[in-house]
Amino acid sequence: MPGNSFGKIFKITTWGESHGKGVGVIVDGCPPRIPLDEMVVQRMLDRRKPGGSNASTSRKEPDKAVIMSGVFEGKTTGTPIMIMVKNKDADSRAYKPTSKLFRPGHGDITYHSKYGIRDWRGGGRASARETVGRVAAGAVAAAVLEKEDISVLAYTIELGGIKAEKRDQNVVSNNMFYSPDMDAAKEMEKRVLSVKNKGDSLGGILEIIAKGVPMGLGEPVFDKLDADLAKGLMSIGAVKGVEIGAGFEASTMLGSENNDQIAAKGFLGNNSGGILAGISNGENIVIRVAVKPIPSILIEQKTIDLDNKPASISTKGRHDISPIPRINVVCESMVNLVITDHLLRQKAIS
Repeated sequence: MPGNSFGKIFKITTWGESHGKGVGVIVDGCPPRIPLDEMVVQRMLDRRKPGGSNASTSRKEPDKAVIMSGVFEGKTTGTPIMIMVKNKDADSRAYKPTSKLFRPGHGDITYHSKYGIRDWRGGGRASARETVGRVAAGAVAAAVLEKEDISVLAYTIELGGIKAEKRDQNVVSNNMFYSPDMDAAKEMEKRVLSVKNKGDSLGGILEIIAKGVPMGLGEPVFDKLDADLAKGLMSIGAVKGVEIGAGFEASTMLGSENNDQIAAKGFLGNNSGGILAGISNGENIVIRVAVKPIPSILIEQKTIDLDNKPASISTKGRHDISPIPRINVVCESMVNLVITDHLLRQKAIS
């Protein structure tokens, strides 16, 4: 199945299924002598692990990272890095009764249409569990970026209609939803519990800030930095929208309002979100990502079976109520990967 690889110089290939023996990633193109060990990867994976919030699935996966190659004495060697995570708590029994039905909102019907076969155990390759490999690779990319003083942070600015009014990045790690607004986080928790009790699910919006990105990253014309960021983020299953800088709001502005004027000290605004003509301009890169509600819900819905006959389905199993907050580190990882790839591409020409 093609389409499992991402990047040009810093290239990753993820593998594995939700209820298979394990999941993981191969990272090729990582520079040598980058400090890296399993704990560096584990810290990122722990942020994605189930059980961190009331919105999380009850599936208990330790997600223990094992580096199989590419690292020696705590540093990368320049050879391919393979990271494996075994599935420890997969339970396919809840999926068996509905294995011949297409779950609304999932890729069941499109995978079956494309391949004529699908892994009905938790969605197989289409499951969010595939993102374990992305996060492991994102940790490797973050180690590369750290040497360049580049940092990336994703946080929740809206969940189930509850909006964060504050942007205090210092409190992001102090609440279960990674919100920059502690008051909003409390309301988000109430909203999640209310919807959970009804057997339904929620979506939301993340904001991602990349700081310290130097001017000049991005390749005209088709490999623009913002284009690759959008592609990387849109490749995450639950993501349905991406905007950079002023985003859709720019459509309501006058040119005189939207343009970031320039002074000797730098730009006087950042409606561009840190990217002009597809190339970073030295300002913070600002991205917002819209994620849809988890499609696996207990509420009964209409569907069809393999023979195109009408049916109804209530999706059993262990599922998140919302992609947030576990998707935050996935989005962060994809931004890490894109910036690292473009950083290395720029170094290759300069």
